[in-house]
Amino acid sequence: MSNQKVLVVEDEAPIRQMIAFNLMRAGFDVTEVGDCQHARSSIADERPDLVLIDWMLPDLSGLELTRMLRRDDAYKDLAIIMLTARAEERDKIQGLDGGADDYITKPFSGRELISRINAVLRRSGAAPDEELAAGNLTLKPESHRVFCADEEIQIGPTEYRLLKYLMSHQDRVFSRSQLLDFVWGQNVYVEERTVDVHVQRLRKALSCCGADGYIQTVRGAGYRFSVDETAENSVD
Repeated sequence: MSNQKVLVVEDEAPIRQMIAFNLMRAGFDVTEVGDCQHARSSIADERPDLVLIDWMLPDLSGLELTRMLRRDDAYKDLAIIMLTARAEERDKIQGLDGGADDYITKPFSGRELISRINAVLRRSGAAPDEELAAGNLTLKPESHRVFCADEEIQIGPTEYRLLKYLMSHQDRVFSRSQLLDFVWGQNVYVEERTVDVHVQRLRKALSCCGADGYIQTVRGAGYRFSVDETAENSVD
């Protein structure tokens, strides 16, 4: 089972429900919305791994939504597949040039859809069930578990999401506000101090096997994950 999150943006309920049924049967975690406004809120609240966007939507076109997402630094790498009845070559070119990673013409089978989704996820680096390993830590998304030198570590759900995000972007520094956006969601209003609290909890959980030093504070900038515990500018 994949456990990957897919947002379906489709205004025709029967089509949307059929897509969601096929995706859930394939193991995806599915959210459904019927317009661009709700799509943007859903993406901000809980960033999906991939978005399926219908071209014709009641408020904005799917193409406009795709272009808006590509202009936003937070979502420029988000995997997007456009769904449409438009089969003309110029429409496909317009959709792909607008930022879609793939373009599926209606009608399509459930098997084709799943195959296309998995292909896009592989290309985007968001392949289902991909383990993350660094130093003596291993994070296994398929079972939602973290191991240190083959011993399982018990951490809370927020600490798990924080560790997963940092391990997915090793040696990159993130500010507190960026971590709030990427881990908590843009529509969640909490103080930046919240990040510090959960970083401390994560370090405490990792300290049992000496991996707490992987979560590094960068003075005046934020936090990063690095197995190089002597990295320049890192302080406790």
